[in-house]
Amino acid sequence: MKLPKLSGCVALAVVSICAAVAGLQAQQDKAVKLRNPATPLVVHDPYFSIWSDSDHLTEGPTRHWTGTPQAMTGLMRVDGHTYRYLGDGDHLAPEMKEIDRKVTATRTIVTLQSTAVELRLCFLTPAFPDDLAVMSRPVTYLTWDVKSRDGAEHDVTVYLDTESSVATNEGNQQVVWSRAQIPGLHLLKVGTQKQPMLEKWGDNLRIDWGYFYVGVPDAQGAVALAAGNHMVRDRFAHTGVLPEEDDLDQPRVPQSRYPSAPLLNVALPMGKVGAAPVTRHVLLAYDDIYSVQYMHQNLLPYWRKQFAGLSEMLQAAERDYASLQKRAGQYDAELEQDLTQTGGKDYAAISILAFRQAIAAHKLVEDPAGVPFFMPKENFSNGSISTVDVIYPEAPMFLFLNPKLVEALVEPVMRYAETPRWKFPFAPHDLGVYPLANGQLYGGGEVSEENQMPVEESGDMILLVAALAHAENSAAYAAAYWPLLTKWADYLLEKGFNPENQLCTDDFAGHLAHNTNLSIKAIEALAAYAQLAEKMGNHAAAQKYEQAAKSMATQWTSMAADGDHYRLAFDKSGTWSQKYNLVWDTILGLNEFPSSVAEKEVAFYKNHINAFGLPLDNRATYTKLDWTLWSATLAANQGDFQTLVHPLVQFLDQTPDRVPMTDWYDTVNARQMGFQARSVVGGVYIKMLADQKMWNKWAARGLTAK
Repeated sequence: MKLPKLSGCVALAVVSICAAVAGLQAQQDKAVKLRNPATPLVVHDPYFSIWSDSDHLTEGPTRHWTGTPQAMTGLMRVDGHTYRYLGDGDHLAPEMKEIDRKVTATRTIVTLQSTAVELRLCFLTPAFPDDLAVMSRPVTYLTWDVKSRDGAEHDVTVYLDTESSVATNEGNQQVVWSRAQIPGLHLLKVGTQKQPMLEKWGDNLRIDWGYFYVGVPDAQGAVALAAGNHMVRDRFAHTGVLPEEDDLDQPRVPQSRYPSAPLLNVALPMGKVGAAPVTRHVLLAYDDIYSVQYMHQNLLPYWRKQFAGLSEMLQAAERDYASLQKRAGQYDAELEQDLTQTGGKDYAAISILAFRQAIAAHKLVEDPAGVPFFMPKENFSNGSISTVDVIYPEAPMFLFLNPKLVEALVEPVMRYAETPRWKFPFAPHDLGVYPLANGQLYGGGEVSEENQMPVEESGDMILLVAALAHAENSAAYAAAYWPLLTKWADYLLEKGFNPENQLCTDDFAGHLAHNTNLSIKAIEALAAYAQLAEKMGNHAAAQKYEQAAKSMATQWTSMAADGDHYRLAFDKSGTWSQKYNLVWDTILGLNEFPSSVAEKEVAFYKNHINAFGLPLDNRATYTKLDWTLWSATLAANQGDFQTLVHPLVQFLDQTPDRVPMTDWYDTVNARQMGFQARSVVGGVYIKMLADQKMWNKWAARGLTAK
């Protein structure tokens, strides 16, 4: 973590879907009404990630998570009058009135009205963590449900266009576009002319290779498509029709003014629309061909494990449309219900907003043997790929929803750490900078210990593997890397209790010696290693490391004590910090610290909360949203948990910074300090791990899935 920088969709056509959506609606009526800082629309991975950053879809262009416009514009023609339902669209037409917006785990559902009709717009990204085959498909379904508001029939056509910037990093890159036909689908396609695949690495980047597609099912009847430009949009706005010819003046750059910037244009006639909703949908997809590079080998996206090519995948996606709509309704309703039951309404609202963001900061790929790698990008931090101290805070969501994804998170790190290239006795920090995972670049890289995070990363990796063993009820994964884990445990045994002047995951705060929270991590990791050893039948090792952890914990409670709380650093009286690492003591059943430590800390936190949350420590008023949820999970009662969590909802609802959820912000003015769209927000699911019965229920789905 670096300073440097739906509608029911088809529900009305399918009785079972209608019932699922009705159940979801009943649940959402009880939910917190949160004004999202940004709303996910088409959200899949670090490159294919489109958001709305406005209170209404018509207030501005849709944007990539970095803030760069990747505009989608939606118009609707009703009885010869044109209205705008998505994007600013050069303000060609008056906007429809947005009356409702719901964000669920897999869907964003927006309801808009004109005087004559109601439109329910649904963006569905079926990113089910317990189904890697479906989750990995880079397809979002956009559905329109339109019905009359006044009892009369109306002639309706919906229109959508997507700017070619969706496939470029910079606006001056030349693009080419075309149309195609595959069984069941009309396709429009756009991508850069040069296709510089995996040539760039860095943070504030967008993809400039592969191709974006709009897929229109031919079973829906009449459709008009154009591989066109802004003049096509103008023509639709004024006449309701698209030209029959495509724009052939290519290649051209997205920022062209003459003969206008290239667009992919679709118009879907709905005919006469009355009281019964009429439904249409399209598929929005991206084929990146090769996704990331791991140790100088280009890796395919995981969906290629099942499909030979894009055509086959898109055909399957269209066949699955109705069943995935139904499944999404059921999944979203059940997850929200369980989140609310465990953590309350505020907690559920935060966790639901975090769901797609956490997944979309990753790319799911396969190694040459078909083994999944789930590789996060450290968005707006420094762009690192597979950062260990990003995997650690994000892991609770995947431990909860599918522990196999945690294996996929740590596997590429483990393989790298076993190679002769990694010569240090502690765990690495990262694998490079996205999308090139060719070896650590942060800090001293592979050369120097300077600016490394040795206690942090070693503790992270041991705790991750121990949590994985807890979720899977098996130490098989740990056994495969036991010598490596032992080396890291021995490092913590020597260096972990009273850390030297080094960085921890909160490295924006700078180096700190004798960090008590980092010490807790080392203690918990040693206890977790002992627990793993016991699971493997190595009783001698289990006893040795358990005794060491217990002795350290006893010393810690004495050395860190500072009256009514515990210190930020052993040698700094009058200081304090969130002790979020302590959460594993109960979640993993380690029980190294007396319960009074957590009780004392939570009581202290309650007296130091600002308007928008609990500061990370006494040095500044900023906080980390994910760590605050970890600290709140230390609370022994629901009232104290809610006290710590409610200001986070206030922050999300009131922050003036309209970006995908930041995890680093100021608790006094609700301003973003840095970071956005990061996977670490998956850490808010830590509360669900504290409910063992609930954890077992959801984790089992991923563990038993084919």
